[in-house]
Amino acid sequence: MNENSDNKSNGLLQIEKQSAVLYLAQQWAKKSLQNLELNYLYEDKQDAVNFRRLLSNKGIKITAQKLMNSLRTLSLQAWNKTEGLLSEVIKKHRIDPKLINPWEITADSFAIYEQALHLYSQHISSRNLPIKIPSFENIQQMEVQHSAFTQITTISTNVGLLRQKYTQHDPRVIAFVSMQFHYTNLGLLQTLSPLEQILLGSYLKIIDDHLYMPLQCAYNAAGYHDYDSHSLKAVQQILPVSTQVANRICQKIIDLYPNYHSRSGLLSEPLVRLSSLRDIEMFQVYLWVCSLEGSVNAIQQELFPSCVMLYPRLKVHRKIIRCMLHLLKKEIYQHLNHKQANTLIPYLQVLWHMFSPNVFGQIGC
Repeated sequence: MNENSDNKSNGLLQIEKQSAVLYLAQQWAKKSLQNLELNYLYEDKQDAVNFRRLLSNKGIKITAQKLMNSLRTLSLQAWNKTEGLLSEVIKKHRIDPKLINPWEITADSFAIYEQALHLYSQHISSRNLPIKIPSFENIQQMEVQHSAFTQITTISTNVGLLRQKYTQHDPRVIAFVSMQFHYTNLGLLQTLSPLEQILLGSYLKIIDDHLYMPLQCAYNAAGYHDYDSHSLKAVQQILPVSTQVANRICQKIIDLYPNYHSRSGLLSEPLVRLSSLRDIEMFQVYLWVCSLEGSVNAIQQELFPSCVMLYPRLKVHRKIIRCMLHLLKKEIYQHLNHKQANTLIPYLQVLWHMFSPNVFGQIGC
């Protein structure tokens, strides 16, 4: 009887853990899908006409083919830019050059973007375009379309596996991979018209999310928590609004530093803003991982070393990072109760000290 009871308890515990992992993964995929739906919003009749044209079978085919025709060249150009940006970093930070294979990284990124373009052509159809402009509340209530949800999950999983591949021997290698994707992403977006950028932006964001952010680590760590864990509750509470949080923080930083610009340009410029939003969400996910794992390893071994390599080269100043952390702290307290917030704040304080003048300031940022 005791053995049977133990087996039943272990079985229930395993189901509970699997449920926590599945819940977080589904919530992120649902958030991604809602971002896709939000891109159907348009402001005037001419935009509506242009959207219908782009979302016709012919329009989708033209856009996808245009990107596929450019992808190989853009991938090679992206690596040239990545190497130009980070070639000195390999020796300076004593990274094993054997871990950085340009052909492999380029081929892997090409395969992921090829899959994303397939996702775009499969999910969007003119039949799905709303005739009337939907309200945000109505969009939130839309049922998740099964095929699109499955495809988003598939590409997310593939990017997560790619991330795991490049971080297993030296987490810093992800900096090179992420810049390859970053420059490919920019190249693709610059190939498109403004309306096409809106439509494709959310599909490309799916790639960014799972490459830059240790989402799989968060999912796995969630599986070790009881359903009433404060850490797990905190992540479940704030995950669905993490993009809105990033948007508010980004806008406040732009308002505070209207003339500040990184290597890529002013923070208010659309493509720079996209990168900034991604980074703000990335910091949030690293906090979740630390809280769920009960360890600072994720930020000590991966996030901070990557920032040390990339941010000086990209001319991202520590004052911007610390401003972001300050605003993020306020958002955490706004969305979570005291016990939940206190599962994240200690790790945010670690980041605050890491990006202080006494630490991050020593490398010229």
